[in-house]
Amino acid sequence: MIMEVIYMQQSTDLQNLLHSVHRKSYPAYKSLKGSYQFDNYILSIDHVQGDPFASPSHISVRISHKTAGFPREYYSDHVTRITLSDYLTRQFEKQVSHYTFRAKGSGKSGLISVSHCGQEILERTACEITEKGITARFFIGFPANGRTINATELEKILFDFLPVCVQKAFLYRNINHKELEQTIFLAEDQTYIRSQLAKRNLVAFVADGSILPRESGISSRPMKVSIPFTSPESLRVTMDLPHKGKISGMGIPEGITLIVGGGYHGKSTLLNALELGVYNHISGDGREYVITDDTALKLRSEDGRFIKDVDISLFINDLPNKKDTRVFYRRRQWKHLPGGWHRRRNGGWKQSFPAGRRYVCHKFHGA
Repeated sequence: MIMEVIYMQQSTDLQNLLHSVHRKSYPAYKSLKGSYQFDNYILSIDHVQGDPFASPSHISVRISHKTAGFPREYYSDHVTRITLSDYLTRQFEKQVSHYTFRAKGSGKSGLISVSHCGQEILERTACEITEKGITARFFIGFPANGRTINATELEKILFDFLPVCVQKAFLYRNINHKELEQTIFLAEDQTYIRSQLAKRNLVAFVADGSILPRESGISSRPMKVSIPFTSPESLRVTMDLPHKGKISGMGIPEGITLIVGGGYHGKSTLLNALELGVYNHISGDGREYVITDDTALKLRSEDGRFIKDVDISLFINDLPNKKDTRVFYRRRQWKHLPGGWHRRRNGGWKQSFPAGRRYVCHKFHGA
């Protein structure tokens, strides 16, 4: 019987390679590509940048579940797995921010970066959890002086900085257990609300006390001084969540709902919150309990586009020029057409998608 033995390179092998390429021309870094066993994880150098001014090198680390030590229930289903992955990505980003550019050199030398997380909890390739373990992906700018390798600085990153970041971010014993537990509980409560919408003939729920305004037009963080949301009595519903308990707020029923009011009354702010309610949000966002049916999408116009072979017969028929609206075509660009046509074209395209909810923002559409 012939057995194939696969040899895993050790961290000492990587150190020897680093010493061998020190002060050589930058392309010699490509010899480092491969996987190396460290104490608590496997480090993989997946792609090496061409020079210190190019996009940084792609690195990943793999940690077994046994080493990481997270409770099985924290990654047992789709929701908890994405929530834990998102939480770990944020923790890892926080750790590497202490060390980025502490190794010196030209161009992007010393950069350590992780995909930045916003207010939404999303599935990302930056951190994936499978049955085998946890994989984190990030970027490192391999140091150089000009285009001459400075392996001493890279050794500092890989053997001094990175092990600290991995241990503090991905080992359960080193993180805030209560904070992680509350993060998982919040995600389960949000998922519960979303599961209740169809049962109650609702398309969205906005909890009393939610903070809907954002601090600026280019920021998704909550406005510090704002008026908490209060549901109108006619639409108020109460839900009993698995962890938080009873919560009340506005339930938007199925069908057509109009949001009306004067300028700066919050119409677009509410619509924006509902649009992003298809995603779970982190604690402290203010929209944690703004939950929308996950089939919902935003429908708005796109100036500068033309119509070709789109079925808009659901919205309009019997045109004066006898054009067939089932396969509608218009040479002129959208900016020359009446405002309502924008919605009709997008609405026609939407018919080819699976059935779901649609939200039309009045601000961007003609009458």
